[in-house]
Amino acid sequence: MLLRDVTVDDVDAYVRMRCDPVMMADLGGPLPREGMADKVRRDAREAAADESWIKMIVPDPTRPEVVAGALTIWSHDTGDGPLSEIGWMVLPEFQGRGWGKRAVRALLERAWREGRWGDVHAFPATGNGPSNGICRSLGFHLVGEVDMPFADRVLRSNHWTITPPAPQLRR
Repeated sequence: MLLRDVTVDDVDAYVRMRCDPVMMADLGGPLPREGMADKVRRDAREAAADESWIKMIVPDPTRPEVVAGALTIWSHDTGDGPLSEIGWMVLPEFQGRGWGKRAVRALLERAWREGRWGDVHAFPATGNGPSNGICRSLGFHLVGEVDMPFADRVLRSNHWTITPPAPQLRR
Protein backbone atom coordinates (compact mmCIF):
# COMPACT_ATOMS: atom_id res chain seq x y z
CA MET A 1 0.00 0.00 0.00
CA LEU A 2 1.11 3.54 -0.77
CA LEU A 3 -0.28 6.77 0.63
CA ARG A 4 0.42 9.49 -1.90
CA ASP A 5 -0.52 13.16 -1.91
CA VAL A 6 -3.67 14.06 -3.78
CA THR A 7 -2.97 15.63 -7.18
CA VAL A 8 -5.07 17.55 -9.67
CA ASP A 9 -5.47 14.26 -11.56
CA ASP A 10 -7.64 12.81 -8.77
CA VAL A 11 -10.90 14.51 -9.78
CA ASP A 12 -12.53 11.24 -10.87
CA ALA A 13 -11.76 9.59 -7.53
CA TYR A 14 -13.18 12.61 -5.65
CA VAL A 15 -16.34 12.49 -7.77
CA ARG A 16 -16.71 8.75 -7.11
CA MET A 17 -16.30 9.30 -3.35
CA ARG A 18 -18.13 12.58 -2.77
CA CYS A 19 -20.85 12.67 -5.42
CA ASP A 20 -22.15 9.12 -4.99
CA PRO A 21 -25.32 8.64 -2.91
CA VAL A 22 -24.10 5.34 -1.41
CA MET A 23 -20.65 6.69 -0.48
CA MET A 24 -22.19 9.81 1.04
CA ALA A 25 -25.15 8.14 2.79
CA ASP A 26 -23.71 8.76 6.27
CA LEU A 27 -22.53 12.26 5.31
CA GLY A 28 -25.86 13.85 4.41
CA GLY A 29 -26.06 12.73 0.78
CA PRO A 30 -24.00 13.34 -2.34
CA LEU A 31 -22.23 16.60 -3.01
CA PRO A 32 -22.69 18.31 -6.40
CA ARG A 33 -20.19 17.42 -9.12
CA GLU A 34 -19.75 21.11 -9.91
CA GLY A 35 -16.87 22.42 -7.86
CA MET A 36 -15.12 19.07 -7.43
CA ALA A 37 -12.23 20.05 -9.73
CA ASP A 38 -11.74 23.23 -7.68
CA LYS A 39 -11.86 21.21 -4.45
CA VAL A 40 -9.19 18.83 -5.78
CA ARG A 41 -6.98 21.76 -6.86
CA ARG A 42 -7.29 23.37 -3.40
CA ASP A 43 -6.57 20.04 -1.69
CA ALA A 44 -3.57 19.37 -3.95
CA ARG A 45 -2.12 22.81 -3.14
CA GLU A 46 -2.72 22.29 0.58
CA ALA A 47 -1.08 18.85 0.47
CA ALA A 48 1.89 20.12 -1.55
CA ALA A 49 2.38 22.94 0.99
CA ASP A 50 2.27 20.35 3.82
CA GLU A 51 -0.53 22.29 5.52
CA SER A 52 -2.65 19.14 5.70
CA TRP A 53 -1.93 15.52 4.89
CA ILE A 54 -4.38 14.72 2.11
CA LYS A 55 -3.55 11.24 0.88
CA MET A 56 -4.88 8.85 -1.70
CA ILE A 57 -4.88 5.18 -0.70
CA VAL A 58 -3.06 3.24 -3.43
CA PRO A 59 -3.34 -0.55 -3.05
CA ASP A 60 -0.62 -1.31 -5.60
CA PRO A 61 2.34 1.13 -5.60
CA THR A 62 3.16 0.12 -9.20
CA ARG A 63 -0.22 1.58 -10.23
CA PRO A 64 -0.44 4.96 -8.41
CA GLU A 65 -3.42 6.03 -10.53
CA VAL A 66 -5.64 3.30 -9.02
CA VAL A 67 -6.95 4.47 -5.67
CA ALA A 68 -8.96 2.65 -3.03
CA GLY A 69 -9.97 5.85 -1.26
CA ALA A 70 -8.57 8.84 0.54
CA LEU A 71 -7.72 10.04 4.02
CA THR A 72 -6.76 13.35 5.52
CA ILE A 73 -5.34 14.79 8.72
CA TRP A 74 -5.82 18.51 9.10
CA SER A 75 -6.02 21.09 11.83
CA HIS A 76 -8.90 23.49 12.30
CA ASP A 77 -10.17 25.85 14.96
CA THR A 78 -13.24 24.67 16.83
CA GLY A 79 -13.79 27.89 18.74
CA ASP A 80 -12.11 26.23 21.74
CA GLY A 81 -8.74 26.17 20.02
CA PRO A 82 -7.10 24.10 17.29
CA LEU A 83 -8.03 20.46 16.81
CA SER A 84 -6.35 17.85 14.59
CA GLU A 85 -8.90 15.71 12.77
CA ILE A 86 -8.61 12.60 10.63
CA GLY A 87 -11.18 11.43 8.12
CA TRP A 88 -11.27 8.76 5.43
CA MET A 89 -13.35 7.24 2.65
CA VAL A 90 -12.93 3.88 0.92
CA LEU A 91 -14.51 3.18 -2.46
CA PRO A 92 -17.09 0.35 -2.53
CA GLU A 93 -14.99 -2.14 -4.50
CA PHE A 94 -12.24 -1.85 -1.86
CA GLN A 95 -14.43 -1.89 1.26
CA GLY A 96 -14.25 -4.78 3.69
CA ARG A 97 -10.61 -5.57 2.85
CA GLY A 98 -8.87 -3.54 5.57
CA TRP A 99 -7.60 -0.72 3.33
CA GLY A 100 -9.13 1.99 5.53
CA LYS A 101 -7.75 0.57 8.75
CA ARG A 102 -4.26 0.05 7.29
CA ALA A 103 -4.23 3.58 5.85
CA VAL A 104 -5.41 5.21 9.09
CA ARG A 105 -2.86 3.23 11.11
CA ALA A 106 -0.04 4.16 8.69
CA LEU A 107 -0.89 7.88 8.74
CA LEU A 108 -1.17 7.95 12.54
CA GLU A 109 2.17 6.13 12.86
CA ARG A 110 3.77 8.70 10.56
CA ALA A 111 2.28 11.54 12.62
CA TRP A 112 3.66 9.99 15.80
CA ARG A 113 7.12 9.41 14.28
CA GLU A 114 7.24 13.02 13.15
CA GLY A 115 5.76 14.39 16.37
CA ARG A 116 3.04 16.14 14.38
CA TRP A 117 -0.68 16.77 14.95
CA GLY A 118 -0.79 15.86 18.69
CA ASP A 119 -4.06 14.27 19.79
CA VAL A 120 -6.07 13.27 16.73
CA HIS A 121 -9.87 13.32 16.61
CA ALA A 122 -12.26 11.45 14.32
CA PHE A 123 -15.97 12.11 13.82
CA PRO A 124 -17.61 9.25 11.89
CA ALA A 125 -21.38 9.29 11.65
CA THR A 126 -22.98 7.40 14.52
CA GLY A 127 -24.46 4.90 12.03
CA ASN A 128 -21.20 4.27 10.16
CA GLY A 129 -20.27 0.90 11.62
CA PRO A 130 -17.09 0.33 9.59
CA SER A 131 -15.53 3.72 10.40
CA ASN A 132 -16.47 3.48 14.07
CA GLY A 133 -14.97 -0.02 14.03
CA ILE A 134 -11.69 1.35 12.66
CA CYS A 135 -11.56 3.88 15.50
CA ARG A 136 -12.32 1.20 18.10
CA SER A 137 -9.80 -1.31 16.73
CA LEU A 138 -6.97 1.24 16.47
CA GLY A 139 -7.31 2.35 20.09
CA PHE A 140 -9.25 5.60 19.75
CA HIS A 141 -11.23 6.58 22.85
CA LEU A 142 -14.94 7.28 22.39
CA VAL A 143 -15.67 10.70 23.88
CA GLY A 144 -19.39 10.70 23.01
CA GLU A 145 -21.87 11.84 20.39
CA VAL A 146 -21.74 15.33 18.88
CA ASP A 147 -23.33 17.31 16.08
CA MET A 148 -20.60 18.07 13.55
CA PRO A 149 -20.71 20.48 10.60
CA PHE A 150 -19.74 18.98 7.25
CA ALA A 151 -20.24 20.50 3.79
CA ASP A 152 -22.91 22.95 4.98
CA ARG A 153 -24.70 20.16 6.86
CA VAL A 154 -24.80 19.07 10.47
CA LEU A 155 -24.27 15.36 11.12
CA ARG A 156 -24.74 13.30 14.26
CA SER A 157 -21.30 11.81 14.85
CA ASN A 158 -19.31 9.84 17.33
CA HIS A 159 -16.35 11.81 18.67
CA TRP A 160 -13.26 9.64 18.96
CA THR A 161 -9.77 10.72 20.02
CA ILE A 162 -6.36 9.12 20.17
CA THR A 163 -3.27 10.39 21.95
CA PRO A 164 0.18 9.74 20.49
CA PRO A 165 2.24 7.24 22.46
CA ALA A 166 5.01 8.56 24.66
CA PRO A 167 8.20 9.20 22.62
CA GLN A 168 9.96 6.14 24.06
CA LEU A 169 7.08 3.94 22.82
CA ARG A 170 7.13 5.23 19.23
CA ARG A 171 8.67 3.02 16.58
